[in-house]
Order: sequence, then structure tokens, then C-alpha cells
Amino acid sequence: MSPTDESNERTAKKAAPKKAAAKKAAPKKAAKKTAPTKTSAPKKAASKARVTGGAPAKRPAGEGKRVAPKAPLSTRITELFGVQYPIVQTGMGWVSGPELTAATSAAGGLGILAAATLTYPELEAAIARIQALTDRPFGVNLRADQADVMKRVDLLIREKVKVASFAQAPGRAVIDTLKAAGVVTMPTIGARRHAEKVQEWGVDAVIAQGGEGGGHTGTVPTSLLLPDVVDAVDIPVVAAGGFRDGRGLVAALAYGAEGIAMGTRFLLTKESGVPEHVKAIYLKTPVTGTVVTRAVDGYPQRVIRTAMIDALEKASALTRFPRAARNAITLARLTGTSLSDLLEEGLAMKKSKDLTWSQLAMAANAPMLTKASMVDGKVEAGILPTGQVVGLIDELPSVSELIARIVAEAEESLERLRGVGAR
Repeated sequence: MSPTDESNERTAKKAAPKKAAAKKAAPKKAAKKTAPTKTSAPKKAASKARVTGGAPAKRPAGEGKRVAPKAPLSTRITELFGVQYPIVQTGMGWVSGPELTAATSAAGGLGILAAATLTYPELEAAIARIQALTDRPFGVNLRADQADVMKRVDLLIREKVKVASFAQAPGRAVIDTLKAAGVVTMPTIGARRHAEKVQEWGVDAVIAQGGEGGGHTGTVPTSLLLPDVVDAVDIPVVAAGGFRDGRGLVAALAYGAEGIAMGTRFLLTKESGVPEHVKAIYLKTPVTGTVVTRAVDGYPQRVIRTAMIDALEKASALTRFPRAARNAITLARLTGTSLSDLLEEGLAMKKSKDLTWSQLAMAANAPMLTKASMVDGKVEAGILPTGQVVGLIDELPSVSELIARIVAEAEESLERLRGVGAR
């Protein structure tokens, strides 16, 4: 498709009314009210969500007036996390800082702080900042193979952080320590077998990310991965990959998920710390403007197609190595990791993930190239991780506006489905 065709396609999509009715009605079970229980809820129910009434939750200190539906959506994860809505903002490296995390939690969702690229003192300060901005529950995303992960786990326990999320499965020792202290554990998975494995290890919930998702991702689309994972496990499943609005939330509930997790949609909000000129690039990107590449760090990663990506894909492994080595040393310095710990982490990664030495050398590329764009604003020197949904986003709302709109759209969709069932 030519650039002109892409532009026309994008313009046509974004001109369509945001509240257009779906072509096909979701299964009737999506609208059925059920009372969830922690012990007897059927695993394969079309949706474990229910709509409940009651007085609105108390507004947290520092949060402005928020418009919310009269009957908030309630699922197993709203109860597990202690939040108002089944909406999760993912822990995006260099993006999910204290302000974005606090804004999401204050608006009734679950904000997750990205901690993998923070030093321990920076993590302490970030948690304190979130707690100063809101009294609502929030999460922290940890890297399970980091040398000081248990020290970070102890910090989460001490500060009473509600949720610990992980981009990859944490070990049993990490899970057991967190669970014993009452911290909810939630790794992200991309395959049924991974969900089954971490459930055996005792995690409380999983995020199932389909291939539409941004950053490191798999090949199975959300529409296939999600029901497969829901059928395989009894723990709550949060859907990720391709979500941006209330219709998507209802679709996820119909598949049996307990809520949705979004990265790109929250990246494109007013509270996101990404430079404005970088956000503008995201807003101009069509659905067809992303690519999944292994050229960054040896793993499949969905990013916006840029000159940097083209250059990385054309480069040989020999020419990539010096850049990767420099990035590894820089990342170690930024995260407070000693060279000995860096070597120890590298060997552990090589063993646990069955990496080649070439892949291991490239492992630091992704965070440093992401920092170049997301923090320094140097798009020509970095990468732009994104989900395919970027092509359907054309504005920058505040987080509170976004969440209120998603919930209102979800309520409208559920009402429409109730009408279908009554005919």
C-alpha cells in the first residue's frame, strides 16, 4: 500500500463516529449479571463481570472532579486490586512514571509504575511521589532477573504497594515472598502454557498480551490468545493488545477476561511524560505503520517503522555488537548495577532464556534505544514501541477523561446488548 493509500485509510477510520455500533452483537452472556465468587465462579463463563450499584467511591485527595457512570463495572480484578474499574495502565519503561501511574489510580483504574530502569533510590522516591499524589492502590513493574530484585520486593512490601507486575515470569521465591505479605502478583504472558505454569507457581492473576500489543510481543492475536488462556486457568486474566475504548473492554469481558490493560492508549494522554513532538509522531502513525522486528534485541518487538529500525534491520550482527555493548554499560550505570552484577544478570538471562551470546549482548539495546526517544526526544537515535491500536488514536485526553469515557462507552455497549437479548 502506498503512503497516500495509508493516509486515506487512516483519515477514513478516524472520521468515523467513535460510538458507531459494532457490526455483530457480542454473545448474550456478556450482558448477563452474575455474582462473582472466589471459590465457585465457573472458569469458562463468557464473562465474570457484573454491574453493581451503590454510592460512588470517595474521591482521592488532589484529584479533580471526575464524571463516572452511576453503576461502576465490577469484576474479580476490581475486587483483587481494590480499584473501581477493570482498567490497567501497564508499566511501560521510561513512560509509566509517578504522575501517569498516580493519575490512573486516582481515576479509578490501576496505575503501574515502571521500575526496571530505575535505581533503588529512584524507585523509593517514585513510590513516595505516587503516595503523595493519591491514596488509591497502584502497582510496580519489576524485572525478576535484576540482581537486587529481593531488595525491591522488600520495598514494595514495606510501602504496602498493592500489585507487583512482571514482564516475564518471576521465580517461586519472589512470588512466595510477595504473596506471604499480601502483595498481588501479576506477570504478563503470551502463551497458554506460560499461563498454566505461573498459575502452578501461585501467581494471583495474569495479563495475556496478544500480538497486537506494543513492545515485546508474540504472534498470536488477542482474539485467539485470550479465550485460550481463559479456558486454561482459574486465576483472573486481564486482556492486553489492541484495546483503547469501552467497546474493547466489553469484548474482553465477553471472552472471559476480567478487564483490560493498555499501554499505547495511556502513553497518549496529557499526563504521559513522553515529549510532545514524540507524541505527535504516534498520533500520525497509521495502523499499517508498525512492524514487528528482532533487530533491536533479538526478541520480536512491535515498534513504529522509522529510519532507525530500517538501519538496524540492514546492519550485520558484527556492526550491532559495539552499540549493544555500549548500551549495556550505560544501562548498568543508569540503574545502579555494578559490572559484576551486570555479568551475573547476563549469565542468568542466558541460562534461563536460552539466549545466544549475540542475543545476550543485544539485551540492553531495547531500553536504551527507547530512552533515546521517550526521555531524550531523539527519535532519530531511538525506537518507538507501540501497539497497532496507535493507528486508531488521534487525541490526547487527560487520564481521568479517558477512563470516564471508556467506562461510559462500556455501559452503553452493555445496554445495547441487553436490548439485543430482549428481542
